[in-house]
Amino acid sequence: ATVELPDGPATCNPLLRSIATQADGLTAEVIDLGRGTPEEFAAHRSDIRGRIVLVRHELMFAAGTIHRRRKYLAAVEAGAVGFLIAGPVPGQLVAGSAGRQEGSGIPAAGIAPETARRLRRTARGYPIATLHIATEEYPAETQTLVFDIPGQKDEWIVLSAHVDGHALGESAMDNATGLACVLAASRALAQTAGLRRRGIRLAFFSVEEWALTGSAQYAASLSQGQRAAVALNVNLDSVGGSPNLSALTSGFSGVEPFLLKVAESAGIGLRTVRPLMENSDHANFARAGIPAFRLVAGYDEPNANLRLVLTPGDRRETVAEDELRQAARLATAIVAAAC
Repeated sequence: ATVELPDGPATCNPLLRSIATQADGLTAEVIDLGRGTPEEFAAHRSDIRGRIVLVRHELMFAAGTIHRRRKYLAAVEAGAVGFLIAGPVPGQLVAGSAGRQEGSGIPAAGIAPETARRLRRTARGYPIATLHIATEEYPAETQTLVFDIPGQKDEWIVLSAHVDGHALGESAMDNATGLACVLAASRALAQTAGLRRRGIRLAFFSVEEWALTGSAQYAASLSQGQRAAVALNVNLDSVGGSPNLSALTSGFSGVEPFLLKVAESAGIGLRTVRPLMENSDHANFARAGIPAFRLVAGYDEPNANLRLVLTPGDRRETVAEDELRQAARLATAIVAAAC
């Protein structure tokens, strides 16, 4: 992908599942909608059709966050012909999925904040940009890896993490941290396998970054009886990058006192956040009626290293070993108590 601005070229990063432009590119005026809130889309409804929409990437782990996919879909519905999203880190592009499933869509790419400033509207009118995106789409297959550590009854705690990442950076926080902590917790819990009432089901999901596709297919494959046998989904996603941990409890109020009791017993501070946030695999369990939460670091911390997720800065040096050990210890204690 490349983008040409009135004052010269700029770099960009195509979003996952973006459609291609025509060979000679997409040339159109660019309308900057700021954050890209529903209110901003509504206020400019008559100005969007036929233009490229520009919005801002937001800290994903915060109250009131509007996910990139919602902004993309709002642009499509309003008749935009293209979609640009500006990252939060100076000099760095931003990655992510457009959220398109099957069918039509619009070309979409991530840009640096400096590029967004070059696309400001002036008294002369809206700036014009030419976006070039070439794509290749083909049938592909991946796997959800499931490993059961049985308990005394056919009842399960699902301990999950996603194994896929993005091309920018190393995907160290999102989600090598979650994967590392699931593996560490499972090693510790396996030592007393079979002594607890409930078993532990390890679930490693792929294509999470593609609109939570892997876990969606897994949840849809469960029969009513299989869903009823799962007491809780403990989903670890981006658990390093800050020493402060939060549990996104998906609207299940009864889960909160349990988690807080375990955390206090372990001497670990934990914040609970109740509204369902559809930003990781726990959301598909919650939609299926299974109590589920996401353990995440850096919630509501705009200066934490988590601000670098989906940028080239998501690298292993952004995570302290103490953060990993704390998250793994808390996850182990929660799963053991839930079993």
